Amino acid sequence: MSYNRTYWQNHVTQYENRYTVTENPDGTKNHVPVEGEILQQGTPQNKTNFNNLEEGVLAGHELAAENARVILFHERDLRNLNGEQGQTTLTNSQEYPFNNSEKTINLATRRDKADYTVEIDIGSAANVGRVKVYDKQLNGFKIAHTGSAASVPVKYVVRGGFYN
Repeated sequence: MSYNRTYWQNHVTQYENRYTVTENPDGTKNHVPVEGEILQQGTPQNKTNFNNLEEGVLAGHELAAENARVILFHERDLRNLNGEQGQTTLTNSQEYPFNNSEKTINLATRRDKADYTVEIDIGSAANVGRVKVYDKQLNGFKIAHTGSAASVPVKYVVRGGFYN
């Protein structure tokens, strides 16, 4: 629905603010405008024009609310795309095939869902085996490697986990 703008005009007369005064029997007075010649007919102040104005305000309010909803949706999408980055070092002090490299990573931004992804980039380390991400929670996850390496530097990016 498009808004039909009202172009308001002042009511302009030959004599501005000129009145005749008549006395009423009860002591009150009547002031009757004496306009003279009407130089410009003003826009009527009636329910049609005022309701048109109200409809325009309502339509603007609804559009603003919809725009806020769309912006919130896109902001959530951007949060899902950008992700949260971090780095840690997985340390193992046991002899292979045993391994105690498990580490808990706390997320700075709590997720709405635990279906987020964790992208892993391991630095230069030998005998890493596999890097496992597990036990995902809304506020963090666990990470470990399965190899015999004593120290494995890991960079990670967490994406998603926010409602769409």
